[in-house]
Amino acid sequence: MKIGLLYDRIRKDEKKIIAAARKQGISVKLINANNLIFALEKNNFDFDVVIERCINHARALYSLKILNEHDIKTINSYETAEICGSKFLVSEKLLKNNVKTPRVIITFTPEKALDAIEEIGYPCVLKPAVGSWGNLLAKIKDRESAEAIIAHKKILGSYHHSVYYIQEYIRKPGRDIRVFVIGDKVAGAVYRTSRHWITHMDRGAIISKCPVTDDLKNISLNAARAVNGDFVAVDIVESDSGLQVLEVEYTVEFFKFYPYLDKSITKKLIRYVQNNFPEENYK
Repeated sequence: MKIGLLYDRIRKDEKKIIAAARKQGISVKLINANNLIFALEKNNFDFDVVIERCINHARALYSLKILNEHDIKTINSYETAEICGSKFLVSEKLLKNNVKTPRVIITFTPEKALDAIEEIGYPCVLKPAVGSWGNLLAKIKDRESAEAIIAHKKILGSYHHSVYYIQEYIRKPGRDIRVFVIGDKVAGAVYRTSRHWITHMDRGAIISKCPVTDDLKNISLNAARAVNGDFVAVDIVESDSGLQVLEVEYTVEFFKFYPYLDKSITKKLIRYVQNNFPEENYK
């Protein structure tokens, strides 16, 4: 089996995946997305399965689309990348598949955004429909702050600010949970604890190991299935009404959590590739 690894920067995460594949005697071909030239009508791809690891969402999305159109299997698929790259699509898929998630309203004008915020109630969260790493999030505490932030978004005027994704604010116990899913199995989970309402490591969150209860396992696997994910990270919050899924990430960063996870996470990923994309399919 020839595995391709699509990247735009080799980080410690990618090094771990490459090492795990080579330990299994599998050839890994590095595919630098910065150097790719795709001919849409025909391509001679010299690999069986591609593991997508791009930091840049657009590069990942278009590359996956082209690869899948040429019958190259990828982890994750173009479909999964498209869904997970949009908070709106993730929310839609979670709701459609009966996975508990905070209430969301989508609207397109400043006037209707204010109406939607009033309908959801204070506090609520204003997010870009497309984005990651906790960027461009705003916690709206009252009408005055809503008017100010919406005015700023109107002046900024980019695509990211043209769709108003308004989400119910969930009061959580100072932490959220990130669960790593490979296929139909949970590969580990961590708490991210912070005084800040955004529990992201870049904002000083403290990481600790999280036990995988049956409830956590079930909601994580259901969320992964909802987006047709092969290898995803599911962000979950504990609420008064139980666990709720906030987001699902498709290019999974795991190395920063490595001390708190099963060290065989990359081995499990490679085994998943071997078991679900068997070599005989490519002969």
